[in-house]
Amino acid sequence: MAASVTPPRGMRDFLPAEKARREHALGVIRGVYAAHGFDEIETPVMEDSSRLHAGLGGDNEKLAFAVMKRGLTPDDLAAAAASGDALSLADLGLRYDLTVPLARFYATHRAALPPVFRSIQIAPVWRAERPQKGRYRQFVQCDIDIIGEAGPLAELELLTATLATLDALGLGGCTIRINDRRILAGILGSWGVPDELRERALITIDKLDKIGVGGVAAELAALGVIDDRTDVAAELEALTSADWHLHDGVVRPPAWLDLDAYRDLLALREALPDAAIEFDPTLVRGMGYYTGTIFEIAHPDLGYSLGGGGRYDHMIGRFLGQEVAACGFSIGFERIVDLLAVRDEARPRAVVLVYDAEVEPAALLALKHELVASGARVRFERRVKNLRALLDRVTADGFDAFATVTTETTDASSLAFRDLGA
Repeated sequence: MAASVTPPRGMRDFLPAEKARREHALGVIRGVYAAHGFDEIETPVMEDSSRLHAGLGGDNEKLAFAVMKRGLTPDDLAAAAASGDALSLADLGLRYDLTVPLARFYATHRAALPPVFRSIQIAPVWRAERPQKGRYRQFVQCDIDIIGEAGPLAELELLTATLATLDALGLGGCTIRINDRRILAGILGSWGVPDELRERALITIDKLDKIGVGGVAAELAALGVIDDRTDVAAELEALTSADWHLHDGVVRPPAWLDLDAYRDLLALREALPDAAIEFDPTLVRGMGYYTGTIFEIAHPDLGYSLGGGGRYDHMIGRFLGQEVAACGFSIGFERIVDLLAVRDEARPRAVVLVYDAEVEPAALLALKHELVASGARVRFERRVKNLRALLDRVTADGFDAFATVTTETTDASSLAFRDLGA
């Protein structure tokens, strides 16, 4: 039996047309982010295992790919199996997001960075997911972060840059869902959830869109994190069915509502009058490192968010020993790239030169030099009997026109181009 030649499960190859669409989208994203004052950095694909499993990544920590230590012996493997501590075999791991590496990067290079640092990170990450439609083990994240700005300007810059990026990609008209971890803490406190169990409870509430009110209530009850006197299903139903609107003054605010956090959300809405902003007290964002404002962006024609983020003021302090304000936003690149087409005006003209076998290579190269100098993308294809199949193939590869080159062709101006697909 022949060996499998498919990629590992949950990972993908990209054909030229797919790769072109992805690179076009990435170019748009980079361009808008840069225009908004962000600078791109790069970090290693691996980080120390202890850093990746520091209790900051929520359920994603369980999905981290571990890299085994070199020089392990059978005794080491047996001891780890006996203790159930597989992580003791690993000293490194593949990054499962870009925020933990950014925090380490900032702690390493702080002296060389400005007081308020605006970063771009666009790179693959890895999670040991169960592969399914729209969920991969390797995927690209597009992050922007602002470190060193404690005020609302950070959230406003992130949201403004993100909305501008989605608009440039042709995905305007988005809605921003916002909440604050302080408000979530108030809700959990009103339910009688002990402080030490609140992060676990939030992980469950974050599944609300997937398993519904009943599923969340059942899981919280099974975990034993809820006061027996609290009807969680009724509480969740009230939270999800209420028509929440941010407005000045709260008439009879719920006991769980942190008014300082609410006023901060109200200020964000007032500073972005042209954006559709919705307050959602059940919005969680699953990462354990969020400390304040959290947000997600959804498109009216899509049943999922296009990205999200929030404030994580305590993470960098774990590396530096002092608090550093931080806030970030990540676009769901894999979710949006398949919605996009490479617009004709966004790419150079792509042409194919179909040449006879008798044409000298030097003559072909001279033609290519002329066309490339004019801004075109050029590919050579030797003439074959089944010309239709050749033209169909190059059309699928994104080429726009073709011309035939014979020994009589003198220069690029003498080429007679015909549109492909016509």
